[in-house]
Order: sequence, then structure tokens, then C-alpha cells
Amino acid sequence: MYFRMIKGALFRQRGKMLLIAFTIALGASLATAMLNTMLDVSDKVNKELKTYGANIIVKPKDSSLLGDIYSVEGEDGAELNSSYLREDELGKLKTIFWAFNIVDFAPFLNMQAVMPDGGAVKVVGTWFNHHLDLPTGESLDAGVIGLRSWWDITDGAWIDEKTSGVNDVMIGALLAQRLQLTAGSQFTLIGSADSSEVTVVGIFDAGGDEDEQIYAPLDLVQALCGLDGQVASIEVSALTTPDNDLARRAAQNPAALSIRDYETWYCTAYVSAICYQIQEVVTGSIASAVRQVADSEGAILDKTQLLMLLITALSLVGSALGISNLVTASVMERSQEIGLLKAIGAHDRSITSMVLTEILITALTGGAVGYFLGFGFAQLIGHSVFGSAIEMKIMVVPIVAVLIALVTFAGSLPAIRMALRLDPAEVLHGSKA
Repeated sequence: MYFRMIKGALFRQRGKMLLIAFTIALGASLATAMLNTMLDVSDKVNKELKTYGANIIVKPKDSSLLGDIYSVEGEDGAELNSSYLREDELGKLKTIFWAFNIVDFAPFLNMQAVMPDGGAVKVVGTWFNHHLDLPTGESLDAGVIGLRSWWDITDGAWIDEKTSGVNDVMIGALLAQRLQLTAGSQFTLIGSADSSEVTVVGIFDAGGDEDEQIYAPLDLVQALCGLDGQVASIEVSALTTPDNDLARRAAQNPAALSIRDYETWYCTAYVSAICYQIQEVVTGSIASAVRQVADSEGAILDKTQLLMLLITALSLVGSALGISNLVTASVMERSQEIGLLKAIGAHDRSITSMVLTEILITALTGGAVGYFLGFGFAQLIGHSVFGSAIEMKIMVVPIVAVLIALVTFAGSLPAIRMALRLDPAEVLHGSKA
């Protein structure tokens, strides 16, 4: 009898029940989309930010303090380092605990070269898309093509180390304009140890000091300044977790942490933990975060996640208000039915159970539809904003289910209170004059 009454109520008021289900579906879809995106947004935002450069710089441990603070260069154009890092150790960057978080990296070696007209120019030796066989048996391509993706190539193309010669170079737009050089131009570079005739492969516009510089393959610059197999610095782009109090304490002195805190810090992708692990594998190195980039990443992630939480909360509040209005209207229409039930002995608990069961059945239907709609919305967000799909998070299912149950219950409370206050005599015979 009880279930026949519920079935009859759902059928008779199918219009309102469909509206309630639709309201719940909208709230569930927004909650699902925002929660799935929020839980997956950390890596997505990190990857987007990685297109704007490195967030870790690795230098020799005993680099000159003056050169490190003021970026002063010596007569050969290189930073004032008393030692260099070994190029053959760069592959070890992909052997640390957080190896998969290392998105890209490139070594750098600067020198001051002399042009045929006697003028001096800064030459930066680096990798472009250098193929590297790793100690783990894997292989990858690393270099400035990934770290300088915002550069505009105005003439020619990027150096392709797989097809280009060792004497091919790229030149900044301002320097090329001043020297009247174009892609295909040839000239001689004179270094402290050797000289070489080079060919311009591409002209780039970086929008900074690089526009007055020449970028060349690392092997060429090493030969010109007599530093075979050595590099002055390494730029690393890594996916990191925003810093918290533990990360800040560890950055000051990892040895001061307790064993438990140390293990937590070491096994979390904080920028300080990745720097520490890099120092463990690269001989004589000191790795430091580009603090402006690292702090910006954390701030952007926190604000993005907060925005999504606010959207989720507001959508659920809106759903609760909509449910409240619709359920109240339903109870008012059924006031005589509820009054009759009370007149024949139905208790408040039975009335409450009946109303809640009807609404929860409707909420279950709307919530299921809303979840799949929300996951579809998440994919639209992922492809339109990040250019990739959003991963389905199983933990979102119980979270959304609990949220919808709470919203449905909260929205139904005013209507249930109204139903419990109904006087059978008034609703069945009309109010007294």
C-alpha cells in the first residue's frame, strides 16, 4: 500500500517531479564538472604554465657569489663560475624520485664572441631538441624549443639537431636587424679558443635581452671557448605541488625535519624536494626555484580551485532553493491527501517518510543524469581550456551523491514542516469562518 501511494503520487505529479529532477540534474552536473576539473586541474595548469619557461635553475655549487646575485659576466661572456657542471650528467635528472615530473630541461653555456666587424656579441650554447638516451633505458628529446615556446620565429625555423649541422645558429631579431642578417646568412664567430663559420637557420623575436644574442648548439660553443663537456647552468621545467608550511621549513633546512616529515616532504612534488633530489644526482650542483614562477603557480592553482569550489557551492544552493519551491508547491496541491492520511491515523513519521521517499527517488534519477552530463561538461572545459581530456575521478561519485542527498533534504525541510502542520479538519472541511 505504501509503495502504491508513492507510485501514484509520482505519476500524478510527474510534471513537478520532472522539474525537481531537472533542478537536481543541473546542480549535480555543475558539481560533477567542477569537482572533476578541480581534482585534475593541478597538472593541467602546471603544464600550461610550463610553456612559459623553467621553474628551477641548477648551477655549480661554488659559483661566484657576485655572479649569482648580479648575473655579472666575465670577459668571456660566461657567468663568473669557478667550476662547471658536467654535460654527461644531465640524463640523471630523469632518474630522481620525481623523474616523471621533469617536463623539460636544457643546459646553457655563455660566451662572448667576436664578429667579423670586430664587434662583440653574446653567444648562448644550448640544446634545441637534443636526443638523449637515459640511464633507465628510455630516451627523450629535451631543449629550449620546449622551454622557449613563446618565441616568435620571424624568419627561417628552429634548429633541428636531428638534421641541422653543428655550425647552424639562431640570431635575435634586433641583432639580425642591426647586422642585416637573414636566414641563410653566413659569418664567422671568433671565440677564446677557436673560430667557426656559422649559418643562420632562424631569426627569433623573444621580446627581451635574447633579441641581441646568438643561440647556438652547445657543442659549437664548447669548442669555441674550450670547455668541452661542460655547462654553466641548467634550466629545468617541472610539475610541482604548491608550497605549504612543511615545504617552506624543508627549503630552509631539510636536516631539521623529523623522519616522518622528511619522508612526507621528499615524497611530495614540492619544488624544494625536486631541487634537493637534483642536487643528489648532479655532482657539485645547487638547484634553486625561480621563486616568482613557483609562487605564481601556487597562487594561480589555489585561486582556480577556490573559484571552482565557489561555483559548486552556489550551484548547490540554487538547486536547494529550487527544490524547496517545487516541493512546497507539491505539498500544497496534495494538502487534502495529506490531511486525509492524518485523519485516518497516519503519524508524522509516516508523512515525512513518504514525502522524502518521493523526493529521494526523483533526486536519484536527476543525480544520475546530472553526473553524466557533468562529466561531459568537464570534457568540454578540459578540451577548450587545456586542450586535453579531464580524467574521471571515482571519488567524485560518492561526494556528489552525498551533496545531492544533503541538498535534497535541505530543500525538502520547509515543505515537510508545512505538511506536518496541516490540520486535517481545515484542509478537509475548509477553514472556520
